[in-house]
Amino acid sequence: MSIQIRSEIERKFKNHEFTCEKELTMSIISGKYKVVIIWHLGHEGPLRYNELFKLFPGISNRILTKQLRDLEQDGIISRQVYPVVPLKVEYFLTGLGATLLPIVDDIWKWGKENMHHYYEKFLAREKAVSGKS
Repeated sequence: MSIQIRSEIERKFKNHEFTCEKELTMSIISGKYKVVIIWHLGHEGPLRYNELFKLFPGISNRILTKQLRDLEQDGIISRQVYPVVPLKVEYFLTGLGATLLPIVDDIWKWGKENMHHYYEKFLAREKAVSGKS
């Protein structure tokens, strides 16, 4: 599979805006839903559009489609269209996308290990705000 370079990333290469490899990685996975999409496809296997849509309450079709297209253009996911009625489309991780899974797993692990810290700060702030009223 050849990788199309998304225009945003191509522009950054052209203008020498990437100063390190971490910036490239973050450009590929940045986006509100991309890391979660990668995680689910990596751990649950291929998913249909509606299955992905249900994972994100409040997401618009436009935003999910954009995130999926970006990941597809970057070679992280691929889509398989089945010639049936109604049309069936599944998204799955590519080999390149699978190489991101350990990074995404580490992001998940860090969040799991540190969620309590931020939740306690939130509760303390809520208590302070409600106590001042």
